[in-house]
Amino acid sequence: MSLISILITLIIVGVILWLINSYIPMDAKIKAILNVVVVIIVILWLLQAFGVLGNINGVRIR
Repeated sequence: MSLISILITLIIVGVILWLINSYIPMDAKIKAILNVVVVIIVILWLLQAFGVLGNINGVRIR
């Protein structure tokens, strides 16, 4: 995955999160939870994209 595609994906995710936070009315606690979940998912995706985390497709949750 190229650096340009990673940057474009991060920009798109950021804009979508900003739009959700700005234009969809919801409780502040729900917005905070949504923001934390998106940030954690993006961090895990970045770690996997740069090869730090490895392949997480084989991880099974019981």
